[in-house]
Amino acid sequence: MKRWVRVLLAGCLMLALSACNTMHGLGKDIERGGEKIQNAAN
Repeated sequence: MKRWVRVLLAGCLMLALSACNTMHGLGKDIERGGEKIQNAAN
């Protein structure tokens, strides 16, 4: 039973870490898009 709990926790941790990287990349993409819009407006 303890083994299943460890496997489940490890899986959740891996999912959480990958989600952080994805959101970080998404934030950078949005920031670049905003910069291009600002440059086009000038």
